[in-house]
Amino acid sequence: MTKKYYTYLLLTDKNTYYCGYTDDVEKRFEKHKQGLAAKYTRAFKPIKIAYIKEFDTKQEAQKEEYRIKHKLTRKQKDMLANSYKPKENMQ
Repeated sequence: MTKKYYTYLLLTDKNTYYCGYTDDVEKRFEKHKQGLAAKYTRAFKPIKIAYIKEFDTKQEAQKEEYRIKHKLTRKQKDMLANSYKPKENMQ
């Protein structure tokens, strides 16, 4: 089985988004909730995974992270989050 990478969008308690990439979304989300993953999510507590997209390479996931962070408006991020249907084990 080949390793997969993911770009993810978290919704915070202040109704903002945090975007990142990882090879294990569940583990990374737990780190964010514990305040151990990013300075931003220490101040703005993540409440749920709002969006996940899977990629075959780390570079593709990083490119998507950049696009979401720097190219999308808040409205476009809301649309991404609203279109996302999590799998049973991903919340």
